[in-house]
Amino acid sequence: MMMTDNVGMMGVPGLLFLIVMLALVVVPFWKLLPKFGYSSWISLVAIIPLGALILIWILAFSEPKTRSTT
Repeated sequence: MMMTDNVGMMGVPGLLFLIVMLALVVVPFWKLLPKFGYSSWISLVAIIPLGALILIWILAFSEPKTRSTT
């Protein structure tokens, strides 16, 4: 029996860890993107490995929407 037989099997703890890590990445983008005028749904791009890096660059060079004080 080879050691690599169960490499892809995470089990329940691994799945819970994955869900928590995805939430820690997606939720901040979900809250920030509307402040810059983008849809919150774009935050799902952060699930893709380079997606979070691309979103950080987009936000870094975007102007936040200002609220009018009337």
